[in-house]
Amino acid sequence: MQQKQLTVSMLFLWMSILFCVCLILSNVLETKQIAIGSITITGGLLVFPVSYIINDCVCEVWGYSKARLLIWIGFMMNFFFVAMCALCDFLPGAPYWDNDAGFHAIFGLAPRIAAASFIAFLTGSFINAYVMSTMKVSTHGKHFSVRAIASTVLGESADSVIFFPLALWGVIPNNEMFYLMISQVILKTVYEIIALPVTIRVVKLMKRHEHTDVYDNQTDYNILRIFNI
Repeated sequence: MQQKQLTVSMLFLWMSILFCVCLILSNVLETKQIAIGSITITGGLLVFPVSYIINDCVCEVWGYSKARLLIWIGFMMNFFFVAMCALCDFLPGAPYWDNDAGFHAIFGLAPRIAAASFIAFLTGSFINAYVMSTMKVSTHGKHFSVRAIASTVLGESADSVIFFPLALWGVIPNNEMFYLMISQVILKTVYEIIALPVTIRVVKLMKRHEHTDVYDNQTDYNILRIFNI
């Protein structure tokens, strides 16, 4: 009996690499506080929304199944990165090494924050992909801009609602936590809107290059069907 060959295109491979790099970079850059006028953001905010844009592009071109694979690949690579950073941070430094404090400040992600980040990422990313996929079917492939923004708002909202309470409950005042959650969703949505002209152009080029435009009419949305591509 001939087995079904599971393959992905070279373009999808490059999108997956970029997706993983964005997730890992967001962890490292999160330790940098940036002031833009009167607004203070973390460095991670500059790159993390790109992962949602990639998610939208993949879901739009190849469908939910490929987006599901992308999300799990990103999760596993990010988990490996965080785990290796935690191990290196835990191991004692060499006698001549005198930068433990600096290394810990960048790579010593607290277990509570790491767990909150992983749970929030999976939830937000899958909501983003599900909304993008189902709205494409219901709108017959029209209104990409509306679908991209709506999926981002719902995905990022879920991400923030999960991450901040799990990571920072009891650490910062509740009113400050609410402000952080709202501001993160707003800033990331604005990011997506600003990037929309580029995103639309990229999606068109990808569809033309791949000769595909998938509609998830009979897709299994079970998030654990990782290799069902």
